[in-house]
Amino acid sequence: MMTNTMKWSWKEVFILLILILILVPFFIEYLLHDFLYTLFQESLYSGTLTGLIMAIVFTVALYFVALKPHDLSWDAVGVNRFPTRYWKWIAVWTISLIVVSVVLLLLMELLHFTWENHKTESIQRNINWFTFTIGFVSAAIISPIYEEIFYRGFLYKWFRGKWGVAAGMFISSFIFMIVHIPTYNTLPINFVSGLVFAWTYEKTGSVLPAIIIHGIFNGTAVILTVLS
Repeated sequence: MMTNTMKWSWKEVFILLILILILVPFFIEYLLHDFLYTLFQESLYSGTLTGLIMAIVFTVALYFVALKPHDLSWDAVGVNRFPTRYWKWIAVWTISLIVVSVVLLLLMELLHFTWENHKTESIQRNINWFTFTIGFVSAAIISPIYEEIFYRGFLYKWFRGKWGVAAGMFISSFIFMIVHIPTYNTLPINFVSGLVFAWTYEKTGSVLPAIIIHGIFNGTAVILTVLS
């Protein structure tokens, strides 16, 4: 079970929310991404490098705002081992999330509510081992690691300690969903996956199961994108 660390105040939460909801979207996802796109003339390369820079910014900010000032280790945000018996639930949640996501995507398609990801389009236009590797590493390794540490290890844990498990799951998943705008057709999937990832953290006290499920899910999506 997850233990609570309430050394964090609204100050740390507010600083990091401003970072992810305002500063990162404007300075990194908008200005920096446009600069990198102008430089590379390729959505996949500019998007992947933007994602890598975001991962570094998120991780460094979390360390210096929430961990170092309170003499906390990465264990405080769930970077630790989980019970080996939970592997069966990792398989169950991974398969369930894929099935639910397919249903949601089909529903969004029926409602004519789609919005393509530029990196996805770029991979489909230029399919080769190099572009596949870049897309796969970005989606299945980089994103799951920093997103789970931040959104579940920090945000879910804080909101859970403040208002309980249900509120923590809902709020952290909602924030996780809105940061994925403008890929509107995947927003319901982002919200549902956020709930699943938060639940696995709640049950194990580790973000590693969520990272594994997140990575397999994203990696599967990349593979299906290439094959489609």
